[in-house]
Amino acid sequence: MGSPGREDLDVLEASVGHGFASRRLLQHALTHVSASSARPDSYERLEFLGDRVLGVVVAHMLYEAFPGESEGELSRRLADLVRKETCAEVAEGWGVGPFIRLGDGEAQTGGRKKRAILGDICEAVIGAVFLDGGLPAAEVVVRSAFANKMRSPGRKLRDAKTSLQEWAQARRLPTPRYRLASRSGPDHAPFFEVAVDVEGFQAAQGAGASKRAAEQSAAQAFLDREGIEIEQAGRGVAP
Repeated sequence: MGSPGREDLDVLEASVGHGFASRRLLQHALTHVSASSARPDSYERLEFLGDRVLGVVVAHMLYEAFPGESEGELSRRLADLVRKETCAEVAEGWGVGPFIRLGDGEAQTGGRKKRAILGDICEAVIGAVFLDGGLPAAEVVVRSAFANKMRSPGRKLRDAKTSLQEWAQARRLPTPRYRLASRSGPDHAPFFEVAVDVEGFQAAQGAGASKRAAEQSAAQAFLDREGIEIEQAGRGVAP
C-alpha cells in the first residue's frame, strides 16, 4: 500500500496520543520488512527500542501501583503486560491495521490482523514516540494505553512457561520440552527461535532476543493456539 496521507496520520496520532514532529518516524514504525527494500528500513530497529522503553515505563507503573508486592509478583505482572499478545491488543485499540505498510504477499495473507505483527507495531510506535519526543512523551503514551490493562483484575499473574507447565501437570502430561530451532544474528544481537513440545499436541514455536524470551514466546503461542485460559491462581482452564 502507499503511504497514508497527512489527514489519515492525524487520526492515528490522535488515537496513539502523540503528535509527531517527524512524521517519517511514524511511517517507519508502520513499515513491515516485507514492504521495505532493506531490513533497516523496516520497523524492526524501532521495535527493539520500543520494547526496552515499554519495559522501563511499565516497570515504573507497577512499582507505583503495587507497593506491597514482591519482586517476583511484579516480574510476573510485567511479563504479562509487555508480552506480544498484550501489545497486539494495544495496537488494535489504536486502530493501526489500515496504516501498516506490507508487501503484497503479507497483505494478501491477512498481515494487518496478525497478532505478531500488531505486537511488533505497538513496540515500534512506542520507540518512534521516544525518539520524537523523549521519555516523557513515551511515558504518556504507554501509561494511557496500558494503565487499564494493568489494573484489570482478570489478568493472570503467571508467566507463560509456568502456566503451560501447570496446565500440563494438571492433565498428568510430561513436562513440556523446549528445543532450540534456530539461532541467527551477530553475537551482540542474537535472535533465537524455540519450539515447545507437549505430548499429544503439535509443537508451537516462538522467538526472541534470548533463549528465555523465545521459550516464553513459544509457551504463549501454545496457550493461545489451544485456547487455554489461565486463571489468576495459575490453573489452566481448557474451554
